[in-house]
Amino acid sequence: MATDGKKIRIGVVGIGHLGSYHLQKYAKIDHCEITAVSDMQIEKAQKAADLYSCRAFTDHRKMLGLVDAVSIAVPTGAHHAVARDFLSAGVDVLIEKPLCATLEEADELLALAEKNSCIFQVGFVERFNPAVMALEQVITRPVFIEVHRLHPFFERGTDVDVILDLMIHDLDIILKFVHSPLTSVEAVGVPVLSDKIDISNVRLSFACGCIANVTASRISAKTMQKLRFFGPEGYHAVDTRKREILSLNKSTGSDGKQQIVQNNIEVGSHDPLEEEVRAFVGSVLTRSRPAVSGEDGRKSLALAMEILQKMKTHEDIQ
Repeated sequence: MATDGKKIRIGVVGIGHLGSYHLQKYAKIDHCEITAVSDMQIEKAQKAADLYSCRAFTDHRKMLGLVDAVSIAVPTGAHHAVARDFLSAGVDVLIEKPLCATLEEADELLALAEKNSCIFQVGFVERFNPAVMALEQVITRPVFIEVHRLHPFFERGTDVDVILDLMIHDLDIILKFVHSPLTSVEAVGVPVLSDKIDISNVRLSFACGCIANVTASRISAKTMQKLRFFGPEGYHAVDTRKREILSLNKSTGSDGKQQIVQNNIEVGSHDPLEEEVRAFVGSVLTRSRPAVSGEDGRKSLALAMEILQKMKTHEDIQ
């Protein structure tokens, strides 16, 4: 692995929408040298290789020995097979969400990462959204959470249900801020334009008393990405699309009366994906726990799978 003064040899597997962006971010980081790319379509791989002066492959396994760390941005169904090959070889991995298609696959990858002392980060880019990071400054104990993530329909991402495609971002954020065991899940979802679930509503109950109502849709006429947190200290509304936060809390005025005041919160202007990639590179260099670990990715995946199971049970009853 790379040490001080030595560049990290970087590879990217899957040169589609996200993989191309990963390459752009790595190219900005002084500690990184892009050495190889892979895609099943050689045209895509070669185009990226020409742009970044590296080698191109259609078989990701040919990258072994040429890279110290990789981003994996292939369809979810291929996550396990691709990540397994790199983790088995001791290569550090940043894998796009969701972690895997099943919990069994996720557990195998986590075991491999631990066995070979690999950095294993999951690509929940919303964790690095400036508004979500700003939320950490003010949130304490949320009692009620309302979430809407609504997107127009695109073919990209429809290899999985909307829960694994979109909602899982918000499940990850909820689990980050609600430090309490889950006690119940109510869920409903229906396919509309694909053969997978395209719109869903979920109600989560936690042992601490917190309730989260989460809606995700990929058949909306407009885009909305909002999370609202209500708690004893106040109300915090996060717009992850606009990267804005509105935070209100109660305060005692000079007359001794309670009043609502707006918190002055500094929100960063950084690019979330670049911040995510830089965090991964930092973990590779320092051999420190990733900001979003493989274990974090498994927790979100486990909750998503429980939601999907509840939906299946609901369908069976009907």
